[in-house]
Amino acid sequence: MKILFAGTPEFAVGPMESIHEAFGVAAVLTQPDRPQGRKGTLTPSPVKALAEAFGIPVLQPQKLKNEVGPVREVGADLMVTCAYGQILTQEVLDLFPLGVWNIHASLLPAYRGAAPIPRAIIDGQRETGVTIMRTELGLDTGDMLLAEKTPIYDSDDCGTLGERLSRIASGLIVKAISMIERGDLPLKKQGEGTLCKKVERTEVDFSRTAREVSCLVRGLSPSPFAYARVRDLTLNFWFAEEVPCDADVPAGTVVAASPKEGLIVKCGEGAVAITELQPAGGRRMSARDFVNGRKLSKGDRFDQPVL
Repeated sequence: MKILFAGTPEFAVGPMESIHEAFGVAAVLTQPDRPQGRKGTLTPSPVKALAEAFGIPVLQPQKLKNEVGPVREVGADLMVTCAYGQILTQEVLDLFPLGVWNIHASLLPAYRGAAPIPRAIIDGQRETGVTIMRTELGLDTGDMLLAEKTPIYDSDDCGTLGERLSRIASGLIVKAISMIERGDLPLKKQGEGTLCKKVERTEVDFSRTAREVSCLVRGLSPSPFAYARVRDLTLNFWFAEEVPCDADVPAGTVVAASPKEGLIVKCGEGAVAITELQPAGGRRMSARDFVNGRKLSKGDRFDQPVL
Protein backbone atom coordinates (compact mmCIF):
# COMPACT_ATOMS: atom_id res chain seq x y z
CA MET A 1 0.00 0.00 0.00
CA LYS A 2 1.44 3.34 -1.08
CA ILE A 3 0.52 6.34 1.05
CA LEU A 4 0.74 10.03 0.18
CA PHE A 5 0.76 12.33 3.19
CA ALA A 6 -0.45 15.93 2.87
CA GLY A 7 0.26 18.28 5.76
CA THR A 8 2.07 21.47 6.64
CA PRO A 9 2.34 22.69 10.30
CA GLU A 10 3.98 21.24 13.39
CA PHE A 11 0.68 19.59 14.34
CA ALA A 12 1.03 17.27 11.33
CA VAL A 13 4.61 16.16 12.07
CA GLY A 14 3.76 13.49 14.65
CA PRO A 15 1.05 11.84 12.55
CA MET A 16 3.31 11.77 9.49
CA GLU A 17 6.15 10.19 11.46
CA SER A 18 3.82 7.55 12.91
CA ILE A 19 2.46 6.66 9.48
CA HIS A 20 5.97 6.43 8.04
CA GLU A 21 7.14 4.16 10.85
CA ALA A 22 4.12 1.86 10.54
CA PHE A 23 3.50 1.75 6.79
CA GLY A 24 6.00 3.98 4.97
CA VAL A 25 5.15 7.26 3.24
CA ALA A 26 5.72 7.28 -0.53
CA ALA A 27 5.62 11.07 -0.90
CA VAL A 28 4.67 14.22 0.98
CA LEU A 29 2.47 17.06 -0.21
CA THR A 30 2.97 20.33 1.66
CA GLN A 31 2.67 24.08 1.23
CA PRO A 32 5.44 26.01 -0.57
CA ASP A 33 8.26 27.46 1.53
CA ARG A 34 7.23 30.76 3.12
CA PRO A 35 9.19 33.85 4.22
CA GLN A 36 9.86 33.83 7.96
CA GLY A 37 11.30 36.35 10.39
CA ARG A 38 12.30 39.95 9.87
CA LYS A 39 14.63 39.04 7.04
CA GLY A 40 11.92 37.11 5.21
CA THR A 41 14.06 33.98 4.85
CA LEU A 42 12.31 31.27 2.83
CA THR A 43 11.60 28.47 5.30
CA PRO A 44 10.26 24.95 4.69
CA SER A 45 7.19 23.76 6.53
CA PRO A 46 7.76 21.47 9.54
CA VAL A 47 6.37 18.56 7.50
CA LYS A 48 8.78 19.21 4.64
CA ALA A 49 11.71 19.38 7.05
CA LEU A 50 10.82 15.96 8.46
CA ALA A 51 10.21 14.46 5.02
CA GLU A 52 13.64 15.60 3.84
CA ALA A 53 15.22 14.11 6.97
CA PHE A 54 13.59 10.77 6.06
CA GLY A 55 14.49 11.09 2.38
CA ILE A 56 10.83 11.19 1.32
CA PRO A 57 10.03 13.00 -1.96
CA VAL A 58 8.25 16.32 -1.42
CA LEU A 59 5.65 18.01 -3.64
CA GLN A 60 4.92 21.73 -3.11
CA PRO A 61 2.45 23.04 -5.69
CA GLN A 62 1.41 26.68 -5.39
CA LYS A 63 -2.13 25.64 -6.35
CA LEU A 64 -2.81 21.93 -6.21
CA LYS A 65 -5.86 22.17 -8.45
CA ASN A 66 -3.61 23.40 -11.27
CA GLU A 67 -0.78 20.92 -10.64
CA VAL A 68 -2.37 17.51 -10.19
CA GLY A 69 0.08 15.67 -12.47
CA PRO A 70 2.90 15.12 -9.94
CA VAL A 71 0.40 13.81 -7.39
CA ARG A 72 -0.99 11.36 -9.94
CA GLU A 73 2.52 10.16 -10.79
CA VAL A 74 3.09 9.04 -7.18
CA GLY A 75 0.52 6.29 -7.80
CA ALA A 76 -0.53 6.15 -4.15
CA ASP A 77 -3.42 3.98 -3.01
CA LEU A 78 -4.40 6.26 -0.14
CA MET A 79 -3.87 9.84 0.93
CA VAL A 80 -3.89 11.16 4.49
CA THR A 81 -4.36 14.90 5.00
CA CYS A 82 -3.59 16.80 8.18
CA ALA A 83 -3.83 20.60 8.14
CA TYR A 84 -2.50 20.69 4.58
CA GLY A 85 -3.97 24.10 3.80
CA GLN A 86 -5.39 23.75 0.30
CA ILE A 87 -8.80 22.68 -0.98
CA LEU A 88 -8.92 19.27 -2.68
CA THR A 89 -10.82 18.95 -5.94
CA GLN A 90 -12.78 15.90 -7.03
CA GLU A 91 -10.01 15.20 -9.54
CA VAL A 92 -7.58 14.79 -6.65
CA LEU A 93 -9.97 12.74 -4.54
CA ASP A 94 -10.50 10.32 -7.43
CA LEU A 95 -6.78 9.49 -7.64
CA PHE A 96 -6.77 7.24 -4.57
CA PRO A 97 -8.47 3.81 -4.71
CA LEU A 98 -8.57 3.53 -0.90
CA GLY A 99 -9.74 7.11 -0.46
CA VAL A 100 -8.53 10.34 1.08
CA TRP A 101 -8.69 10.47 4.88
CA ASN A 102 -8.42 13.59 6.98
CA ILE A 103 -7.14 14.09 10.53
CA HIS A 104 -9.25 16.84 12.07
CA ALA A 105 -8.57 18.34 15.49
CA SER A 106 -12.12 18.41 16.83
CA LEU A 107 -14.95 16.07 17.67
CA LEU A 108 -16.84 16.44 14.42
CA PRO A 109 -19.31 17.72 13.46
CA ALA A 110 -18.33 20.48 15.91
CA TYR A 111 -15.67 22.96 14.81
CA ARG A 112 -15.38 22.20 11.15
CA GLY A 113 -12.96 24.54 9.45
CA ALA A 114 -9.60 26.19 9.87
CA ALA A 115 -9.11 26.79 13.60
CA PRO A 116 -10.72 24.06 15.74
CA ILE A 117 -8.08 24.09 18.49
CA PRO A 118 -8.07 27.81 19.37
CA ARG A 119 -11.83 28.13 18.90
CA ALA A 120 -12.58 25.30 21.32
CA ILE A 121 -10.49 27.02 24.01
CA ILE A 122 -11.87 30.49 23.28
CA ASP A 123 -15.43 29.15 23.52
CA GLY A 124 -14.71 27.67 26.94
CA GLN A 125 -15.21 24.05 25.92
CA ARG A 126 -14.26 21.43 28.48
CA GLU A 127 -13.33 18.71 25.99
CA THR A 128 -12.31 18.26 22.39
CA GLY A 129 -10.58 15.54 20.41
CA VAL A 130 -9.46 14.18 17.06
CA THR A 131 -11.63 12.74 14.31
CA ILE A 132 -10.51 10.63 11.35
CA MET A 133 -12.94 11.20 8.49
CA ARG A 134 -13.23 10.31 4.83
CA THR A 135 -12.71 13.44 2.76
CA GLU A 136 -15.38 14.66 0.37
CA LEU A 137 -15.88 18.00 -1.36
CA GLY A 138 -17.70 19.58 1.58
CA LEU A 139 -15.67 21.28 4.32
CA ASP A 140 -14.98 18.57 6.93
CA THR A 141 -18.36 16.97 6.25
CA GLY A 142 -17.30 13.43 5.30
CA ASP A 143 -18.22 10.22 7.09
CA MET A 144 -16.32 9.59 10.33
CA LEU A 145 -14.24 6.48 10.97
CA LEU A 146 -12.67 7.05 14.40
CA ALA A 147 -12.62 9.69 17.13
CA GLU A 148 -10.89 10.13 20.46
CA LYS A 149 -11.64 12.67 23.20
CA THR A 150 -9.41 14.65 25.53
CA PRO A 151 -10.24 17.18 28.26
CA ILE A 152 -9.38 20.85 27.87
CA TYR A 153 -7.69 21.92 31.10
CA ASP A 154 -7.56 25.43 32.53
CA SER A 155 -3.78 25.12 32.21
CA ASP A 156 -4.03 24.56 28.45
CA ASP A 157 -3.21 27.11 25.82
CA CYS A 158 -3.39 26.51 22.09
CA GLY A 159 0.18 25.21 22.11
CA THR A 160 -0.19 22.59 24.84
CA LEU A 161 -3.58 21.41 23.61
CA GLY A 162 -2.28 21.21 20.05
CA GLU A 163 0.65 19.06 21.17
CA ARG A 164 -1.67 16.67 23.00
CA LEU A 165 -4.07 16.42 20.07
CA SER A 166 -1.16 15.76 17.71
CA ARG A 167 -0.06 12.84 19.90
CA ILE A 168 -3.61 11.48 19.89
CA ALA A 169 -3.79 11.88 16.12
CA SER A 170 -0.48 10.03 15.70
CA GLY A 171 -1.89 6.88 17.26
CA LEU A 172 -5.40 7.19 15.89
CA ILE A 173 -4.36 7.50 12.24
CA VAL A 174 -2.23 4.34 12.41
CA LYS A 175 -5.24 2.47 13.78
CA ALA A 176 -7.44 3.98 11.06
CA ILE A 177 -5.10 2.99 8.21
CA SER A 178 -4.95 -0.58 9.52
CA MET A 179 -8.76 -0.67 9.45
CA ILE A 180 -8.87 0.80 5.95
CA GLU A 181 -6.34 -1.75 4.72
CA ARG A 182 -8.55 -4.57 6.07
CA GLY A 183 -11.69 -3.04 4.63
CA ASP A 184 -13.07 -2.60 8.14
CA LEU A 185 -14.98 0.67 7.70
CA PRO A 186 -17.71 1.27 10.32
CA LEU A 187 -18.35 4.77 9.00
CA LYS A 188 -20.71 7.15 10.74
CA LYS A 189 -22.42 10.07 9.03
CA GLN A 190 -22.14 13.51 10.56
CA GLY A 191 -25.09 15.44 11.90
CA GLU A 192 -25.57 19.20 11.84
CA GLY A 193 -22.22 20.87 12.38
CA THR A 194 -20.60 24.12 13.42
CA LEU A 195 -18.05 26.05 11.40
CA CYS A 196 -15.07 27.92 12.82
CA LYS A 197 -13.11 30.63 11.07
CA LYS A 198 -9.44 31.46 11.36
CA VAL A 199 -8.39 33.36 14.47
CA GLU A 200 -6.82 36.81 14.45
CA ARG A 201 -4.94 38.94 16.95
CA THR A 202 -7.64 40.31 19.23
CA GLU A 203 -7.86 43.12 21.76
CA VAL A 204 -9.08 41.99 25.16
CA ASP A 205 -12.40 43.33 26.38
CA PHE A 206 -12.07 43.26 30.17
CA SER A 207 -15.79 43.90 30.58
CA ARG A 208 -16.21 40.20 29.80
CA THR A 209 -16.12 37.61 32.57
CA ALA A 210 -12.78 36.42 33.88
CA ARG A 211 -13.36 33.01 32.32
CA GLU A 212 -14.05 34.55 28.91
CA VAL A 213 -10.90 36.66 29.12
CA SER A 214 -8.78 33.73 30.28
CA CYS A 215 -10.13 31.52 27.48
CA LEU A 216 -9.45 34.20 24.87
CA VAL A 217 -5.87 34.69 26.03
CA ARG A 218 -5.15 30.96 26.19
CA GLY A 219 -6.84 30.27 22.85
CA LEU A 220 -4.71 32.85 21.05
CA SER A 221 -1.41 31.84 22.68
CA PRO A 222 1.29 31.30 21.44
CA SER A 223 -0.06 33.04 18.32
CA PRO A 224 -1.57 35.38 17.13
CA PHE A 225 -2.13 36.69 20.70
CA ALA A 226 -4.72 38.56 22.69
CA TYR A 227 -3.46 41.99 23.62
CA ALA A 228 -4.39 45.15 25.50
CA ARG A 229 -3.14 48.71 25.86
CA VAL A 230 -2.34 50.57 29.05
CA ARG A 231 -0.65 53.96 29.30
CA ASP A 232 1.64 54.02 26.25
CA LEU A 233 2.20 50.24 26.31
CA THR A 234 0.80 47.48 24.11
CA LEU A 235 1.08 44.09 25.78
CA ASN A 236 0.67 40.67 24.18
CA PHE A 237 -0.62 38.13 26.71
CA TRP A 238 0.81 34.61 26.81
CA PHE A 239 -1.28 33.26 29.67
CA ALA A 240 -4.06 34.38 32.00
CA GLU A 241 -5.93 32.55 34.74
CA GLU A 242 -9.10 33.33 36.65
CA VAL A 243 -8.75 34.65 40.21
CA PRO A 244 -11.36 35.86 42.72
CA CYS A 245 -11.76 39.60 43.11
CA ASP A 246 -14.18 41.71 45.15
CA ALA A 247 -12.66 45.13 44.32
CA ASP A 248 -15.35 47.67 43.41
CA VAL A 249 -13.53 49.20 40.45
CA PRO A 250 -14.28 49.42 36.69
CA ALA A 251 -13.42 46.52 34.43
CA GLY A 252 -9.91 46.83 33.05
CA THR A 253 -8.51 48.33 36.25
CA VAL A 254 -5.21 46.97 37.54
CA VAL A 255 -5.98 45.73 41.05
CA ALA A 256 -2.50 44.36 41.74
CA ALA A 257 0.89 45.05 40.19
CA SER A 258 3.77 43.89 42.33
CA PRO A 259 6.51 41.23 42.29
CA LYS A 260 4.64 39.43 45.08
CA GLU A 261 1.11 39.51 43.62
CA GLY A 262 1.93 39.72 39.93
CA LEU A 263 -0.43 41.48 37.53
CA ILE A 264 -4.17 41.18 38.25
CA VAL A 265 -6.81 42.95 36.19
CA LYS A 266 -10.48 43.38 37.10
CA CYS A 267 -12.99 41.93 34.66
CA GLY A 268 -16.73 42.40 34.32
CA GLU A 269 -17.03 39.43 36.65
CA GLY A 270 -14.01 38.32 38.69
CA ALA A 271 -10.46 39.06 37.64
CA VAL A 272 -7.59 37.53 35.72
CA ALA A 273 -3.98 37.12 36.72
CA ILE A 274 -1.79 37.75 33.69
CA THR A 275 1.10 35.38 34.36
CA GLU A 276 3.15 35.84 31.18
CA LEU A 277 3.25 38.70 28.70
CA GLN A 278 5.32 40.35 26.01
CA PRO A 279 5.56 44.09 25.43
CA ALA A 280 5.30 45.02 21.76
CA GLY A 281 8.83 44.81 20.36
CA GLY A 282 10.09 43.20 23.56
CA ARG A 283 10.69 39.73 24.90
CA ARG A 284 8.43 37.25 26.61
CA MET A 285 8.59 37.49 30.40
CA SER A 286 6.71 36.69 33.57
CA ALA A 287 4.28 39.35 34.69
CA ARG A 288 6.12 39.49 38.03
CA ASP A 289 9.34 40.46 36.26
CA PHE A 290 7.46 42.99 34.16
CA VAL A 291 5.82 44.77 37.08
CA ASN A 292 9.11 44.64 38.98
CA GLY A 293 10.27 47.29 36.50
CA ARG A 294 7.43 49.48 37.83
CA LYS A 295 5.92 49.95 34.39
CA LEU A 296 2.43 49.45 35.80
CA SER A 297 0.78 50.51 39.01
CA LYS A 298 -2.34 49.56 40.93
CA GLY A 299 -5.18 51.72 39.66
CA ASP A 300 -3.95 51.92 36.06
CA ARG A 301 -6.65 51.01 33.58
CA PHE A 302 -6.43 49.11 30.32
CA ASP A 303 -8.17 50.79 27.39
CA GLN A 304 -11.46 49.36 26.30
CA PRO A 305 -11.48 47.73 22.83
CA VAL A 306 -12.26 49.99 19.87
CA LEU A 307 -15.55 48.80 18.36
